Order: sequence, then C-alpha cells, then structure tokens
Amino acid sequence: MTGIILPVGRYRASPSGVIGLSGRVVAPGDNALHSAELRLAGRPLPLVGTARIYVCGITPYDVTHLGHAATFVWADLLASVVSGAGVTPVVCRNVTDVDDVLTRAAESRGRYYDEFALGQEHQFGQDMLRLGVRRPDHEPRARHHVAHVVQLAAALLETGHAYERDGCVWFGGAEALARSGLDRDRALELAAAYGDAPDDPAKRDPFDVPVWRPSSERDPAWPSPWGWGRPGWHAECAAMAMAVLGAGVDVLVGGDDLCFPHHTYQSAMVAAATAGSAFARRELHVGAVHQGGAKMAKSTGNLTLVGELLDRVPAPAVRMLLLDRSWSVPWDYEPAALGAAELRLERLYVAAGRTLPGDAGGSAVDAVTQRLLDDLDVPGALDVAEAEGGDAARLAVKVLALG
Repeated sequence: MTGIILPVGRYRASPSGVIGLSGRVVAPGDNALHSAELRLAGRPLPLVGTARIYVCGITPYDVTHLGHAATFVWADLLASVVSGAGVTPVVCRNVTDVDDVLTRAAESRGRYYDEFALGQEHQFGQDMLRLGVRRPDHEPRARHHVAHVVQLAAALLETGHAYERDGCVWFGGAEALARSGLDRDRALELAAAYGDAPDDPAKRDPFDVPVWRPSSERDPAWPSPWGWGRPGWHAECAAMAMAVLGAGVDVLVGGDDLCFPHHTYQSAMVAAATAGSAFARRELHVGAVHQGGAKMAKSTGNLTLVGELLDRVPAPAVRMLLLDRSWSVPWDYEPAALGAAELRLERLYVAAGRTLPGDAGGSAVDAVTQRLLDDLDVPGALDVAEAEGGDAARLAVKVLALG
C-alpha cells in the first residue's frame, strides 16, 4: 500500500554509512516522524520496518453506508501515519463472502452467492476509490481460504481447544468469554445478537462457536474430514489473517460493534492454535456512527449511503467529517455536521496557502506530526495546522488525504 511519506531526511544516510567526521552532516529543516513515538489506544506501539494491519472488511450483500466508511477511512489514515513514520504498512482487508446473510440475500434475487458478492464488492470498491481510501495490499476472500479454515479446525482439535460433534467443529468459548471482560449476561446478549446461538443444544457451552459447520442443500459446501460444510464466521477471519499475515498482527482494525464476539473469538482462536498470547498488539475499534438515535444499520433503515453523499459533496469534506474526532468515540451524524466539516476544510485550505518563516514552519510541522503520532489525534493536528498554516497545514492535507 502506498502511503504519504513524510520527511525523514534528517536521519537518512547512505546505505554504506559515512566514514570520516566531515561527512556527518545533519540536513537542516527536515522533520522526522519517529516510528518509536507512535502511540495507539493509549499505549506506545513501537514499529520496526513493517507494520501488519488487519482490517475487518465487508460482507458484500448490500451498499456501503457512512458507518462502514468510517472504519475504512480510519484504517487508511493509520497506514498513512505509519508510512510517514518510515515504516512500511502491509494492509490486509478481508471480504467475508461466505456468510448466511449473503447467501440468503443472493437467493432472494435469484443469484448465486459468489456472483452476487462480486457485484457488491465492485460497488464498494468504487465508493472507496471516490472516498480516497487506498487499496489494501491484500484482499483475501473467505471462499478462497476454506482450506485454511480446515487447517485451523484441525489445529484447534489437536490442541484440545475444539471438539467435533455431528459434523460440526466447535471452538470452546470459555477462554473467549474471559478475554472479553464482559459479564455473562451481556456476553450472552451480544452472542445471540450476532448469530452465535448460545441456546443451541448441540454444543457443550453457550459460548462455544463453530469453526466448521455442516451445510444444507441451500448453502455453499466444501469437503472436510468432518463432512461437507462451510466455515464459521469468526474462524474465517482468523484463518485469513493467519494465512496472509501470520500468527500475529500489529493492529487489528474494525468497528466497535465487532469487539465482541467477533474480534474476541478471532483472537482467541489464533492464540489457541498457535500457543500465542495475543493476536494483535493493538486494536483500533472505530466508534459507531449513529443516526436518528440508533446505530446506522440496514436493519433499522437509518442509512446515509456513501455513494449518495459523494454525489452531493466533495470527498475531502466527507473524510473531514469522519476524521475530525476521536476515532474510538461513537457519534451521531446530522447534515449540519457535514456543513461544519466543509467549513473546517475551507479554513485548512486557506491556512495551507500561507507562508511562514522557516523556524516557525518547522516547529508547527513538528507539532502536527506529534499529534498524529499520539493516538491519531486528528482534531489536535488540525487545530495546529489551521492556526499555524503553511507547511503544517499542507502536511495535514497530505496525510489526511484531504487534497
């Protein structure tokens, strides 16, 4: 993935090094973002060389709304800041194209699930392109990684973290519940809401979830040692992440509604299969977008579609709307907020046209970069950029892809 490379010339030397004191000259005026200074989720996240970023992508059964876009724009910004710190981001954003909701949606339209999914993916890709979200380095699709889910199921059975019953391989969920930090009643409520069927009598414990499950004649099916079937949702993401990025990632990105059960089980499965302690060093759970007092979702019908919004206003204004806030805090979308974002963008452009003395400009650039390194503090960076102008404002425009 190509990010915005910020100046790092002050600390860049010839690959062969410098011999002799006379050659040890520090280039004046350069400002470096240091990879060791990055903080995320309130803690330091030093990076060396490469940053593995796994982004939970779409289930391609419907159009993209503003809530979806928020997650992907924040992931895009994270990769840009990481790149500016002199580290190469390797971004993997999956497509969950084996899912019962997708299968039923395709069936209702008289389409085969994978054909229907490809059409929806194309529309999503167009929305992201218009929004300035750069393509990920890897975009695995669940149907291409079924064999890896079978491998994951075998590993979990071998390590004693799963059991097989009537063609279904169940992952023991007690550890996932403990990892979640939730009380049992709230966890049961969320498990039921996300289709994990805690009252299913086929499993030993309400918190057990399928790694592999039998398929009816209406569902896509693949052969396995346990019979014809399909992957479970949490297992798909675990297997895709491991297949592409290995047994651990630096940052796991997704909406805050994915924290439990999805990311909790994904991380627990990877740890159980690899005897590891943690799948992700940090998690970037983006706050949900609400509208009309409820989380934006198809089920509630309170949607603002990205494509329709971009038909009315420039993409940089939509990005400003999504980024000019704390990434972790849920918020309510109102049309007036979009107007405020457009005004903020206009002020930033005016500030970017100003010219400052060299020393003042350098300190302002340092201030902007330090705020971006500090938990992706976009509002703080924008405040400095708007007040100081010049190179600082131009840097903010570049890193936030607001140009």
